Amino acid sequence: MSHPPTPAHILQTGLAFWASKTLLSAIEIGVFTELAQGPEPLTTLAGRLGLHPRSARDFLDTLVALGFLQRDGDRYRNTVETDLFLDRKKPSYVGGILEMANHRLYPFWGHLTTALRTGLPQNEIRTGDPNLFEALYADPARLKEFLRSMTGISHGANMTIARVFPWADRRTFVDVGTAQGDLATQIALAHPHLRGVGFDLPAVAPAFEEYVAASGVADRLTFQPGDFFAHDLPKADVVLMGHIQHDWDLPTKKMLIRKAYDALPPGGAFIVYEAIIDDDRSKNAFGLMMSLNMLIETPGGFDYTGADCAGWMAEAGFASTRVEHLVGPDSMVVGIK
Repeated sequence: MSHPPTPAHILQTGLAFWASKTLLSAIEIGVFTELAQGPEPLTTLAGRLGLHPRSARDFLDTLVALGFLQRDGDRYRNTVETDLFLDRKKPSYVGGILEMANHRLYPFWGHLTTALRTGLPQNEIRTGDPNLFEALYADPARLKEFLRSMTGISHGANMTIARVFPWADRRTFVDVGTAQGDLATQIALAHPHLRGVGFDLPAVAPAFEEYVAASGVADRLTFQPGDFFAHDLPKADVVLMGHIQHDWDLPTKKMLIRKAYDALPPGGAFIVYEAIIDDDRSKNAFGLMMSLNMLIETPGGFDYTGADCAGWMAEAGFASTRVEHLVGPDSMVVGIK
């Protein structure tokens, strides 16, 4: 006999923001960075984090129940995953995107219904600020948080691209919209014969240069300031765009693909990656929700399927295309000129 229907999944999803905000607040407060030093008892941990006695035990035990902390008696410690990925002092930290989610996206998503009915962004633009990128790039602190968030959400895919793409016969590459330069860094670390360029707006240069220097690849990576609306892309054997295309409307997407085509030699490769939606539009929920995030964040941006992107590449003149899964919700579309 089949099990009778229950509302469990409905209620769990409808109240999922409880779990999200608990994790986001834990990152903001520094729970995992504090416990990276070693296990601590409740009273010590609560005191060092500045938690009120009324909230401390429930908050920390909620993190235990959600699988983000472990507890022995009254002593709390990180899990293997939170110790590796949520300690701000480790290079493997991915919390940058979650810090931005906490400070920016969480309140903006409260206006999703309005966005669904109007088709209009619900971020800084909603309150009369400049567009998303003007607002971010005008404020050094917000820009730094945004660039860290791009590293956090992209790091796993960046490492995978460095590992699985056939780089042996390539010599140069350009990472368009490079942010801190993690994609360029991972490729350079994995392939000492390559030289690369990070292409982004001038305000990004200090963050890029600091990041690649700390990673030990500054001798093979350079920053080239530019605006892909106003300038041609640097010439290279491989052009990469990670989490760039989904920011823009269809005409802009096609313009960027054409600029990538023009920057490549015959046989050159164009790699686009992000949370590519499955062609049936029924499985990659993260990719579909990312498209809703673009509704909230941008005037015309949207996410798309691998077949969509391959079609746009073919229209621009690419001779062949393929779609490859990377990690988690991310895939890449590769076009060969």
